[in-house]
Amino acid sequence: MTHAPATRALDRDDPLDDFSSREIELDGVAKKVYLMGHGPAVIVMTEMPGISPQVARFARWVRDAGFTVYMPSLFGRDGAVPQAEEGAAVFKRACVSAEFRAFASNASSPVTQWLRALARLAHAECGGAGVGAIGMCFTGNFALSMMLERAVLAPVVCQPSLPLDDAAGTNVAADELAAVRERLEREDLTVMAYRFDGDRFCKAERFAAFSQALGDRFVARVLPDSAANPDTPPFFAQMVASPHSVVTAHLIDEAGQPTIAARNEILAFFARRLLG
Repeated sequence: MTHAPATRALDRDDPLDDFSSREIELDGVAKKVYLMGHGPAVIVMTEMPGISPQVARFARWVRDAGFTVYMPSLFGRDGAVPQAEEGAAVFKRACVSAEFRAFASNASSPVTQWLRALARLAHAECGGAGVGAIGMCFTGNFALSMMLERAVLAPVVCQPSLPLDDAAGTNVAADELAAVRERLEREDLTVMAYRFDGDRFCKAERFAAFSQALGDRFVARVLPDSAANPDTPPFFAQMVASPHSVVTAHLIDEAGQPTIAARNEILAFFARRLLG
């Protein structure tokens, strides 16, 4: 089967026409989910302000590595180039949404329950050892909360940005963190985590809090700011205004780049846990 190439133009809206889409209702809540590929499932959760061309590119890389991508539409306009004004409006709506506890230091966002149900469904549909999950930015912490679902074996936390008002907050309830640590140790699993050193929204204090809660099962990678792509869409240039998105907007798609090394490590992590 011939796939569309992973890399399309990043400066115009992506029609996402190589994905199929389904309305999936779980726990009484329906969301649109984009799917592509074959093999064990990996749930790709978009960063703010939505499924950008760069997020779709990452999903295609996951597909090309031998997985079925489940990419739920959680906020924003699907496929849109992240513009500053539109992105800011999406961000503000998400901050007051009941699904996302944007300012809760030690409480999990309710949407994680739906995402755990999606992981169960994806495992039932795709089989394999289990499911991978990657969260980014606003959804970064969600991959960790999803470890409460036993199908999830390969969690990746990229630049987790919540809570917005507490650099050392985890956005995960304390009892959930304890349950995740117990499972990581019992099943000999790890969490991969990525951030840029100078990220204004995911600071060193957050990774320190996760390290304290999870011990050496939390494997942190901190990239130098010099590794970030300076040529980003308007939302990132104007609203984020710091190195932030390790495998999407700030990735430099060239061999030898630290961001490409991070992408490759993530894909290898999925392969090791899910393909055996």
